[in-house]
Amino acid sequence: MGSNAIPPPIVRRKIGRLLTALVVGVLGSAAVLVAPQTSHAAESTLGGAAAQSGRYFGTAIASGRLNDSTYTTIAGREFNSVTAENEMKIDATEPQRGQFNFTAGDRVYNWAVQNGKQVRGHTLAWHSQQPGWMQSLSGSALRQAMTNHINGVMGHYKGKIAQWDVVNEAFADGTSGARRDSNLQRSGNDWIEVAFRTARAADPAAKLCYNDYNVENWTWAKTQAMYAMVRDFKQRGVPIDCVGFQSHFNSDSPYNSNFRTTLQSFAALGVDVAITELDIQGASATTYANVTNDCLAVPRCLGITVWGVRDTDSWRPEHSPLLFNGDGSKKPAYTSVLNALNAASPAPSPGSGQIKGVGSGRCLDVPGASTTDGTQVNLWDCNNRTNQQWAYTAAGELRVYGNKCLDAAGTGNGTKVQIYSCWGGDNQKWRLNSDGSIVGVQSGLCLDATANGTANGTLIQLYSCSNGSNQRWART
Repeated sequence: MGSNAIPPPIVRRKIGRLLTALVVGVLGSAAVLVAPQTSHAAESTLGGAAAQSGRYFGTAIASGRLNDSTYTTIAGREFNSVTAENEMKIDATEPQRGQFNFTAGDRVYNWAVQNGKQVRGHTLAWHSQQPGWMQSLSGSALRQAMTNHINGVMGHYKGKIAQWDVVNEAFADGTSGARRDSNLQRSGNDWIEVAFRTARAADPAAKLCYNDYNVENWTWAKTQAMYAMVRDFKQRGVPIDCVGFQSHFNSDSPYNSNFRTTLQSFAALGVDVAITELDIQGASATTYANVTNDCLAVPRCLGITVWGVRDTDSWRPEHSPLLFNGDGSKKPAYTSVLNALNAASPAPSPGSGQIKGVGSGRCLDVPGASTTDGTQVNLWDCNNRTNQQWAYTAAGELRVYGNKCLDAAGTGNGTKVQIYSCWGGDNQKWRLNSDGSIVGVQSGLCLDATANGTANGTLIQLYSCSNGSNQRWART
């Protein structure tokens, strides 16, 4: 489909299996932030192979299929992330106003955690699958109902959900780039912002995502409208952490190689990206591999979720769009995805070492071997002393002296990067990326040697990522 084509609408009716709807960066070259790589054994499952690069490979799970042993055997073996297909949506969780029902959602959640999987929450605010009582509301009454719903659902799952699709499908199809006309939109143009702010207060630990379809092609108006919203939110401090690309590829909305550009462009805004509902008409092995490699090429791509286990579980079974046939056998597309995941470089392992600036050849250093909270780190000749030994932990911290963390004093350009007693905040967590950058989880900004400095004493700050040599680092 050309750049002027109009993406067709996706029709969604509630019929059974209806659709709806930690990255640690991959490291692999001499300029990146790892010690020399050792080869890693190929994994035999999708989730295991994805985990090697710090990502997940997940699936949508329907509670009604959890009694199907073939279904649960495949899902339990292959995937390390789960999204509830319908069970956490509005009509399922609040069928009567103020009366929440988590029976089906909890069944999916409990199965997932009992089988060692993380859970994505889907979805909190959406124009579709609203119960009748919500459909009848408008204006301020609807707005209050939306915030109450977010608080109720996120409160129930607080601290348990890795990512929430806070808002789903708020943009119109076609070439207008406009918001979708819905009862939520008619409650005021700020409804999406209100939803995200409510969600942040309800569960500060969850990643908050905006999720949509037909936004994979970078040239489409809908994609550009979503990009403008995310950029605005980041500039104004609206709490958005990630963007989900549903990725339902078919003859009307085909895969385009510029999908990687789309993922990279959103990631550059300082948000994570995720492929949230992947299915591909005909299950082309080449296209599945391309999509997987697009995610692997973007350090901030958290992972991939396919929308169903077998073709018979798909919302579009006539398209044969998934990785497993109805009898549970693996398709060629499965092998192509597994091979792509296994070819990715492994995530950095925990361990101590110096962090050397690529541009300067000097090391990340705590001046005067200070242990005082608030001491700004700098560049200094590498000397292997304890004030240059940084341990990268499984939690994403960079620790020095064992109990002090590399800490961002804020989230804006020019923010001081210092040491501070470790306390687990996102301002003390970092992603080590394949391009050698070190990105703050909270800010999305890069660890930067000020003014492109290379001399002893050059101070370290946060700054917008530019791939400059003063923002690339290697662990030695």
